[in-house]
Amino acid sequence: MRRVGLARAQDDAMSRAVQAAGWEPVPFHATVMEATQAPPPVDRAEAVVVLSPAAARMALIPEGMLCLAQGAATARALGDRPLLTSAVPQAEGLFQLLKDRFPGGGNFLLARAERSREHLEEAAKGTPWVLHPWVTHRERVLDPLPELPPLDALLALSPLQAEVLGPLSGSLLRFAWGERTHRAFAQVGYPSQGWCEPELPALQRLLLSRG
Repeated sequence: MRRVGLARAQDDAMSRAVQAAGWEPVPFHATVMEATQAPPPVDRAEAVVVLSPAAARMALIPEGMLCLAQGAATARALGDRPLLTSAVPQAEGLFQLLKDRFPGGGNFLLARAERSREHLEEAAKGTPWVLHPWVTHRERVLDPLPELPPLDALLALSPLQAEVLGPLSGSLLRFAWGERTHRAFAQVGYPSQGWCEPELPALQRLLLSRG
């Protein structure tokens, strides 16, 4: 079985999806997420829009506030908080959920990483849905970097991971989770051999095509 390194634990849903596609998932972390401990940027909001499991874990979300989660993994990380989950696990689907749930608009917190693609902010400009960006966490490169285990491929899950893993990859295959990560590989001179939309079925199709 071919081995792919990725920043997920063996029992993570992504690792299970990788295994179901015929690859052995090998945990390999070149970066770490750090909480900013920043308070919400406004005192009052209708709800908090949560873009990732990391934001769900690290945001100082006020007790009882409604959360709008991007995908099932983010919903799981929010635990028993009151929440709604986007049917489409992407920012576009999350904005549609926001409009459907709050047709009259309002003020909303947007819990996100430091290097978010900012799609929601752009989509909401000039609309009744006012988003207040709330940088809850940032990604940092580990220093020193861990030694690569025996692998056949590396899967980068963020642009920063691609920037780090590209120079480490040597002759290994390079896969990218999302188009921004794919572009980051190319920008550092190590083009990927394939990328997928940030959805587990798409990742499985990519790995099956390369198996």
